Amino acid sequence: MKARGNLHKMLTEIGNPVKYHLDLGGQRVTMSDLLGQTISIEFMQQIECIHCGRMTKKSFNQGYCYPCFSSLAQCDICIVSPEKCHFHLGTCREPDWGLANCMQPHIIYLSNTSGVKIGITRASQIPTRWIDQGAVQALAVLKVNKRYHAGLIEHAFKKYLNDRTNWRSMLKNEVSEIDLFEVFETYWPDIKSGLDDEILTDVEVIASPDEAVDIEYPAMKYPLKVTSFNLDKQPRVEGRLEAIKGQYLILDGGVINMRKYGGYLVEIEAT
Repeated sequence: MKARGNLHKMLTEIGNPVKYHLDLGGQRVTMSDLLGQTISIEFMQQIECIHCGRMTKKSFNQGYCYPCFSSLAQCDICIVSPEKCHFHLGTCREPDWGLANCMQPHIIYLSNTSGVKIGITRASQIPTRWIDQGAVQALAVLKVNKRYHAGLIEHAFKKYLNDRTNWRSMLKNEVSEIDLFEVFETYWPDIKSGLDDEILTDVEVIASPDEAVDIEYPAMKYPLKVTSFNLDKQPRVEGRLEAIKGQYLILDGGVINMRKYGGYLVEIEAT
């Protein structure tokens, strides 16, 4: 197998295990079928913005050129800190994009990646969001109709729970089974008591112990020690594909976050 194109985040299909497709600008390579094979990835020293296609010397925010990074609503600070959403203030960079993406149903969830974490995502992004984070368990707990409200609730949960993943522990698969419904029941009463009436009117409790999802990833083995490849410093990487988790390819000599290199023109070969 040999393929060439500009990288985009891997596409996924839920299953036992998850199926991964590498998106090379329209050409797809089913990476989970290559488990156990030796693969090489070579950066061809060319980057195209994943939004506008402009050639760029440097990639920003996982694949954007600087003009797009500076102007697009999808690159604003409120995407990573949704409690800072300013759509209601009339200052959104792209109001139409905000209506289509932020003023839509959002899910607040608990997941087990390297331990329990709180997170939010659009309802349409479940279970993709969980897979992208490398979660082995996940449970949708609340539903709201605005990203801003989801962000405020997530921020309240952060008093008790982490909102980040220890990516090295996640890749080592150092996780223990957790009762996510019990975690929600433990903290929700206190969090609910601190929310204002506007949020309480919007929020719907959807948590159920029967709705918890277990996620299995394609893996022959997980690494005992995690070493990262960097295509900017090492334009060609090679090794046996031993696992795929989150947006990482796990090779016998190191791991590579494929989403980090959005827009990079690469040549991939498997033998």
